[in-house]
Amino acid sequence: MKISVISGSHRNHSQSEKVARFIERTLQEKQLCDESWLFSLKDNPLPLWDESIWEGNPEWQERLSPISTQLASSDGFVVVSPEWHGQVPSGLKNFFLMWGKGELAHKPALIVTVSSADGGAYPVAELRMSSYKNNRLCYIPEQVIVRNVESVLNDDASQNNPEADGYFRERIAYALGVLKEYALALGAVRASGAASLDTFKNGM
Repeated sequence: MKISVISGSHRNHSQSEKVARFIERTLQEKQLCDESWLFSLKDNPLPLWDESIWEGNPEWQERLSPISTQLASSDGFVVVSPEWHGQVPSGLKNFFLMWGKGELAHKPALIVTVSSADGGAYPVAELRMSSYKNNRLCYIPEQVIVRNVESVLNDDASQNNPEADGYFRERIAYALGVLKEYALALGAVRASGAASLDTFKNGM
């Protein structure tokens, strides 16, 4: 089983990437998957979507093919998003526009949002509302909102709030365990052929 982690912040040295790397380590240390892959949107590696993707533009193919291969070989995903002005970063929303060939389709994803204060709920709602329609990604009911993120999940324990840090480490491990089971279950859905994209390419 392969789980991929998407870090949705455009910033270098972001708290979202810190959380994403902690999640990848947890997946490995708790042996929740056989393989993991982390993709970071720092420095905006993907230009804004344009219709030449549909036309087989060779520059787009060269840029997207390695990522598409990683996503297609994944059984589940963790989507890590900061809350910027109450929103998901534009680069992360742009990311979801790229995958129309089933790379994400009928695979489970865990939403993990990040806030420097007590926020983080708005990105959860936005991702659940508008990021899955055509790529067919399946968000699981479980989610994690990492609040006051600067004071948790740091490698240096002296920088952590002990009570909050312990809670988030336990909650993330629990949620990843749930994600693993959904990944196993939805493999049967994809294998059945009932969810083929050949009949209806786009969602309603």
